[in-house]
Amino acid sequence: MSGSVTVIGLGPGDPRYLTPAAAEALDTAEDLIGYLPYVARVPERPGLVRHASDNRVEVDRARHALELAASGRRVAVVSGGDPGVFAMAAALFEALEAGDPAWRSLPITVEPGITAMLAAAARVGAPLGGDFCAISLSDNLKPWDVITARLKAVLAADLVVALYNPISRARPWQLGAALALAAEHRAPGTPVILARAVGRPDEAIRILPLAEAREAEADMATLVMIGASATRLIPREGEAPFVYTPRSVAR
Repeated sequence: MSGSVTVIGLGPGDPRYLTPAAAEALDTAEDLIGYLPYVARVPERPGLVRHASDNRVEVDRARHALELAASGRRVAVVSGGDPGVFAMAAALFEALEAGDPAWRSLPITVEPGITAMLAAAARVGAPLGGDFCAISLSDNLKPWDVITARLKAVLAADLVVALYNPISRARPWQLGAALALAAEHRAPGTPVILARAVGRPDEAIRILPLAEAREAEADMATLVMIGASATRLIPREGEAPFVYTPRSVAR
């Protein structure tokens, strides 16, 4: 087959955070596939056919990319952040595994991007300096009891927790429930970072104690990070504090 698929991470939003390898792959693509807001981030140019779709058709989108590639097209599938973190790379391989066996001979490449938790962490200091994990609060693809079981496990293990997809119109209560679980394992003053739209013009970052975080506004563009027991604040005069988690653990 002469076609190919490249799954590309666009990073958090600022074009400066797009890797050179990802930019090169976008420049050589003939078809661009992705969720509408991500497709809109890529400038139009002659010869590039854009296929934007809704955010709940990931596997259909991936299947379309593989079909186009099988017909000989150079296809770029785009995700915000990193395509391997709760995004299109897994959907593409899911479609590949279940689809036409001939698709497995296609050249398929994943170009990484800066995921939201790394962009958010860099804005405030080094909250991921120790052990950490990432959990999606969306129960579209997994039951809520699985999410809560995983949350309880990582909170008991005293990891920093990055929460993706924390809240939506259809799921207005889940972030509050997750923070209530955190309060069972963390002190009220534990730093919680709410980083919205990092790298975009409407970026907003707040650092709140856990006791206040449940009342804070958030949406699907917000990355929520709950500190571990060791996560610390360094106060600064007239500025937001730095947040960091030491690499060492007390014996």
